[in-house]
Amino acid sequence: MIYFSYRVVLFESERRLTNMSEKRRDSKGRLLHNGEVQQKDGRYRFKYYDSTGKDRYIYSWRLDKNDKMPSGRKKGPSLRELEKKLQTDLFNHIVTNGGNMTVLELVEKYVATRTGVRTSTKAGYKTTINFLKKDDFGRKRIDSVRISDAKLWLIGLQQQHGKSFSAIHSIRGVLRPAFRMALDDELIRRNPFDFELATVLVNDSVTREAITREQECKYLEFVKNDAHFNKYYEGIFILFKTGLRISEFVGLTLKNIDFTNHKIIVNHQLIRTSNMTYMIEAPKTESAIREIPMTPEVEDAFRTIIENRKKTKVEPMVDGYSGFLYLDKNNMPLVALHWEKYFQHILQKYNNIYKVQMPKVTPHVCRHTFCSNMAKSGMNPKSLRYIMGHSDISVTLNTYTHVKFEDAQEEMRKIKAV
Repeated sequence: MIYFSYRVVLFESERRLTNMSEKRRDSKGRLLHNGEVQQKDGRYRFKYYDSTGKDRYIYSWRLDKNDKMPSGRKKGPSLRELEKKLQTDLFNHIVTNGGNMTVLELVEKYVATRTGVRTSTKAGYKTTINFLKKDDFGRKRIDSVRISDAKLWLIGLQQQHGKSFSAIHSIRGVLRPAFRMALDDELIRRNPFDFELATVLVNDSVTREAITREQECKYLEFVKNDAHFNKYYEGIFILFKTGLRISEFVGLTLKNIDFTNHKIIVNHQLIRTSNMTYMIEAPKTESAIREIPMTPEVEDAFRTIIENRKKTKVEPMVDGYSGFLYLDKNNMPLVALHWEKYFQHILQKYNNIYKVQMPKVTPHVCRHTFCSNMAKSGMNPKSLRYIMGHSDISVTLNTYTHVKFEDAQEEMRKIKAV
């Protein structure tokens, strides 16, 4: 793919005519500037050259902004207004016509600059590119995209295509920095995606709420006593009691469980890509590399998992790591998708049995619940941030600690008692 960069525009009007008799006029007798022509159909044309020496043209049905628009013609800027804009672009080093680059080409170029990103990020890039290949918006020239165009397109994704707020947020998360790159490269004047998404779309995202202590106990009790799902009890218990990310949990090996010092060593995570490739990746952030203290109950759960661990002739190895705690029927490590499916089936069975429905429980809800429980128990926020592996304490406080009226009421009682 070739990307053009027009750094200099040479205007036909810069060529000085020495013979005054050569000056031309339009049908109204007005003097035409150099480079301006009135065609036989009455439309005006201005010719200029780009930095490669190629002829370029701009057109308008009006010479001056005060001219009336011919009947039946769509109103637009006059030729002289377009010339002025072109001159402004030259002065500001803005590339004329955005280098004729399409939205799809811009995104592909942006993605090509994003080396060293996480596997999940690459998957997001691929999804956005594939969508733009099929959508008319991907064929639009970047210089033609206005803020209103960007907003209407995103609204269409939600209303016509049925995409969720979360999915659109991901798409916009690729397009906004791509257009920011175009802005930095002086291909466009402003970023059409530089606006708050929540002001344009209906946020239909389901908030991942922590469940109550009572709900957690009922859920764990159900799993423990279920003939089919009880084999996953210890793993689910650990997720509820450690706050581990599911990708960190499935990546744990025997070496990561330190019974002597009563800690879980978190220094990697296990990923399986869409093409079924297993990969070991660094944790989400530098702060995610941590050691999580184990309670005696968590230690017992790990011991049970290790005792019941599937025996294989050959240990599966992923990027030099072996000794994974859970293996599937093909003797490969269980990954996040396996556990998400287990949680889904457990919830479905639970709610088919009991009248009082259990809210949605996922591995990430386990993480939310652990963080909320620790915060309500009075754990120091800095200690909690460390255990959760957050780089910023505001994430710990604002996202994961779900405080309700009953919690605030209890805190007020404590203050009153003092």
